[in-house]
Amino acid sequence: MIDGQKINALNEWLAEAGLNGTPEDVLVTGFCERARDAGIPLARSLVLIDTLHPVYEGRLVRWGHDASQPGMVEYGRTVVPDGVPLAADQEKGAATWRQSPFFHMLQTGQSLLKLTEEHASVFPVIRDYLAAGMKGGIAIVKRFAPEGVIGEMDAVYSSWMTTQPGGFDDHQVDALVRTVPMLSLAVKTAALTRMTGTLLDTYLGRDAARRVLSGRIMRGVADRIDAAIWFSDLRGFTRVTDSAPEQVIPLLNDYADVIVSAVHDQGGDVLKLIGDGILAIFTTGDRARCCSCALDAATAARRDVAALNARRQADALPVTDMYVGLHVGEVLYGNIGSIDRLDFTVVGPAVNEASRIAAMCRSVEQPVLVSETFAAVDGMRERLVSVGRYALRGVERPQELFTLEPAATA
Repeated sequence: MIDGQKINALNEWLAEAGLNGTPEDVLVTGFCERARDAGIPLARSLVLIDTLHPVYEGRLVRWGHDASQPGMVEYGRTVVPDGVPLAADQEKGAATWRQSPFFHMLQTGQSLLKLTEEHASVFPVIRDYLAAGMKGGIAIVKRFAPEGVIGEMDAVYSSWMTTQPGGFDDHQVDALVRTVPMLSLAVKTAALTRMTGTLLDTYLGRDAARRVLSGRIMRGVADRIDAAIWFSDLRGFTRVTDSAPEQVIPLLNDYADVIVSAVHDQGGDVLKLIGDGILAIFTTGDRARCCSCALDAATAARRDVAALNARRQADALPVTDMYVGLHVGEVLYGNIGSIDRLDFTVVGPAVNEASRIAAMCRSVEQPVLVSETFAAVDGMRERLVSVGRYALRGVERPQELFTLEPAATA
């Protein structure tokens, strides 16, 4: 017997939970527990929604499955642009998707499908459910209107299984049809919130994303901060683009992977990818800590680039190396640009000087160059060796530059 008051209370709880930003796994668990209490004999559920993410296609939430299966999973690509091959694990996931009730419903335009033993010959997943003691269920696809579609996020997919002989009765199906739309809305809200953070992290950088999400989006608002500044680029990049243009994007991706990872591992924040160039800052604690992290990142990046070069050479792919310029000083960190197009970045004389130092790497034939201000920070001098005094374009006076001490690099 379905308890109408508890069904109404379930929808009210979903509305409140969605407004509060409750995560998907908590939403699904709370929904299933309350639905059972209202008279819907749920045994297993599956809810999934696509997203916008550079690696994952979406997120899947399970309830009532055995403990060997995680309750929440971010699944990989099942669809990629034309000409881009799927990896082996992605191809397996894509094949599973094409054999699912959800894919069938998308092809036929159905929004509700009653799942019975007869479907075991059509959908392999139903055979698994029957083997686990399920007696039937339903699948629901709640599609979004065209203006609500973002990327591949076009619907919330859910399946609901029961051990009740004969599956759900009509009253129980009606109760699910009444409540799943509110669950779908709450799940979409959670997914959009998470997606916003992911996109900002990906395109602005972690710290800049945090500041933007906290509300610091007014044009011209900037903070004065002390930071170690990183400028890097790749050696001979123009040569690679001229001789093997089809290799440009894979090459940039490979080298960005190891350089950005080295910066992030030391607490740095990458603010810009400018072709083959990278601008990053380190603001971890005091100035000595910032500079130490920046030097550690430079050392790690050089080590990882060498390992990458060995792998690429073994595959007969073009290789390169990187140049890094490091400086430390006060910068303005915030929103800069026009009314219609803002950038959250750092500006100031210290940033310009870091750029000039990076550009000197080629002339001095050193992979890493460090300013004398950076070298004067406590604990830095013993890790560095002087390469002489140089005039930097746009900088008032010549200054002594340093590179990594060979023993420290080794």
